Amino acid sequence: MVSAEYLKRIAVWSRGLNEREIEVARAGVIEKTFGANEFICMRGDHFEYWMGVVTGLVRIGTGSRDGKAVSFTGMTNGAWFGEGTVLKNEARRYDAVALRDTRLALMDRATFFWLFENSVAFNRFLVGLLNERLGQFMGLVEYGRMLDAKARLARSIASLFNPILYPDHSRHLDITQEELGAISGISRQNANQCLKTLEKEGLLRLEYGGVTVVDLEKLRGYGE
Repeated sequence: MVSAEYLKRIAVWSRGLNEREIEVARAGVIEKTFGANEFICMRGDHFEYWMGVVTGLVRIGTGSRDGKAVSFTGMTNGAWFGEGTVLKNEARRYDAVALRDTRLALMDRATFFWLFENSVAFNRFLVGLLNERLGQFMGLVEYGRMLDAKARLARSIASLFNPILYPDHSRHLDITQEELGAISGISRQNANQCLKTLEKEGLLRLEYGGVTVVDLEKLRGYGE
């Protein structure tokens, strides 16, 4: 069982809960560590947890039988995901892979539903989260079909600064070019070239082991 103070540090949704709700929530959360490139869950799995990234990076995507991989997005520190699958009690429709050593907080389905049925604050958070998630994936469909690799990368970086989906970010991302390529669906080499162009345009700054965003609004609308 995690402590109440620790839960509030790793889960922004818990900060609006009352004392009883906090006690139920923390009793239903465990932590687990996954190694780099380890599958957290695979498409078709019945993995009955709502998941939060404590530290690390998770790629959400899927693959075809002929080996073609499709990346949807990345989940960074503070992001919680998988609520749709828990609510519908169905098999996972995507793969979740740790791109680096990653520590997850896992809330069991019974605890999730107790909060869903009893906590107004938790439901308000879920409504906002699902709304942002819908907007994010509508954007992915749009720019995945209409934009070139550089614009897709720019939009992917910008998406990691959504304050609802990723609440714990400054303007710096501790992320490698290979990881950015993985969550954007492009090669590392292509990501490197695109990042250098975006840096020359004054939208971001490349640093050792990461990227600092200079102009978030232009990244969000890049390619329009």
